[in-house]
Amino acid sequence: MSAGDGAPGPGPASPAMTAETDQSAVASPPRGLGILGALKRARRFVAFKGFSSLTRRIVLLNLAGLCALVSGILYLSEFRAGLIDARVQSLLVQGEIIAAAIASSAQVETNALTVDPDRLMELQAGESYGPADEGYAPLEFPINPERVAPVLRRLVGPTRTRARIYDRDGQLLLDSRSLYSRGEILRYELPPPNEPRPNVFERAWRAVQLWFGRGDLPLYKEYGPLQGKSYPEVSRAANGGKASEVRVDDRGRVVVSVAVPIQRFRAILGVLLLSTQGGEIDQAVEAERFVIVRVFLVAAFVMVLLSFLLAGTIADPVRKLAAAAERVRRRIKTRVEIPDFTDRSDEIGHLSGALRDMTSALYNRIEAIERFAADVAHELKNPLTSLRSAVETLPLAKTDNSRGRLLEVIQHDVKRLDRLITDISDASRLDAELQRQEAVSVDLKQLLEMVVGMAQDVRRDDGVSVTLAFEHAHGAPANYTVPGHASRLGQVVDNLVSNARSFSPEGGQVRVTCRRLKDEAEITVDDDGPGIRPDALSRIFERFYTDRPHQGFGQNSGLGLSISRQIVEAHDGRIWAENRTVKGPDGEPEVKGARFVVRLPAS
Repeated sequence: MSAGDGAPGPGPASPAMTAETDQSAVASPPRGLGILGALKRARRFVAFKGFSSLTRRIVLLNLAGLCALVSGILYLSEFRAGLIDARVQSLLVQGEIIAAAIASSAQVETNALTVDPDRLMELQAGESYGPADEGYAPLEFPINPERVAPVLRRLVGPTRTRARIYDRDGQLLLDSRSLYSRGEILRYELPPPNEPRPNVFERAWRAVQLWFGRGDLPLYKEYGPLQGKSYPEVSRAANGGKASEVRVDDRGRVVVSVAVPIQRFRAILGVLLLSTQGGEIDQAVEAERFVIVRVFLVAAFVMVLLSFLLAGTIADPVRKLAAAAERVRRRIKTRVEIPDFTDRSDEIGHLSGALRDMTSALYNRIEAIERFAADVAHELKNPLTSLRSAVETLPLAKTDNSRGRLLEVIQHDVKRLDRLITDISDASRLDAELQRQEAVSVDLKQLLEMVVGMAQDVRRDDGVSVTLAFEHAHGAPANYTVPGHASRLGQVVDNLVSNARSFSPEGGQVRVTCRRLKDEAEITVDDDGPGIRPDALSRIFERFYTDRPHQGFGQNSGLGLSISRQIVEAHDGRIWAENRTVKGPDGEPEVKGARFVVRLPAS
């Protein structure tokens, strides 16, 4: 058996194995990049699948305002200052009470009386040296620590206040945390053995606490038993006044100290220094902050819930409207229905109504374009078919007379095509032109005078004349101004006048009348022609419809009245046709001509 047939040994790997290992090492990304990619995918899922952008903005903005408010409250600068002031006042009251109790418990000792020998030498016969002499220094009554210590313990013990008693020279006599007196041992609570030193993070955290909590307050420093007057408040109290100081320790905790003189018979026996424990006020502030944080969590939950409810009334309808608009763009269905929120009397309801109207107008426009294209194709097909037949027949014509008739048909069809293309081009660009141009004030009186004047200047063989008259209803304004486009309104009047002249008999008359009504301006065009057949009154404004028995086939494109209606409706007006009738000899109505009426909203 060869070496390659046995079990793999500890030798080097095969090249195939090495290549596979290298490919797997290259294909598998580092673990950190995989975690980062997973976080990015989770963020995209939450961002695009979980909530809409509008919902996230509502929630974040509401929470941002609440966080700003809570952050300002949590700072609690005013609350902290109020606590400090209240603590100073309470310590002053407490200090006065304790100082009075200590002064009353002081014991007079004959070997402890302090007598000024120089003052004794100045006494005259009959004079005395005592505390009742006004203007003279009274006898001093030193503080006996043994008698004062029990009183101090009873008064300070129930509180967390530290009390220290200094003599007039600033030497420490008693400390509530320890007991110090002359001839006795100073007792302090020693730290536990092997107390670990704070590490770098703890020192950094203490530095941050000191930086945030200190502000403009001085740093508290512990002085020795013989350096009592190093405290400014002790020094001022030794001179007979009450004093207080606010400091911070090395952890940024507030320390309030109050110094009150211990007096008896106006003699200052010593100084009582009361100070709070480090962090007492800060604990009260933190407790208040904890309460505020709990209130914040409840308020944040309520605000998030209300934000979702608010977003549900805004974001969800907007999302549905956007999805429906997207379906309209893609034309997934034949006619997409926009969600109806018009029962809401807010902006969403207005937006829904506007989108529904816009979509309906868009579909109507698309359907109109489709019908227009079909009508154009049909109308162009007729002259093209006739033209093709004439062209194909022309080589087969044997006589000049036949060829002449065919050429006349070809010319007629070419003119008809030219007229159709011109009118179709005008009708197709009409909407776009009306949308691009801004509406201006149009004086119908001046416009009608110009159009009618041009019609009168064009002489025709039929002798039909055109007249113009202006009227206004009782109480209506005397002006004839409407908002719109002068050129297109002039085209409407010109089409109506030309149509009336084409139906008028020889020597007839076309009467153009402009009336000013209360809120509208009315233009009527009357002729003396045969009128309009009853079945054609509803079809006369249709595209490519024509009813001219007295004219040859193909002499009119049938777009004039359709274009006129399109222009009038673009100006928010109305146009219709009717017959002018009078009673005949037999009492039946007799048609005397046609009438076209145009009403436009007046300025």
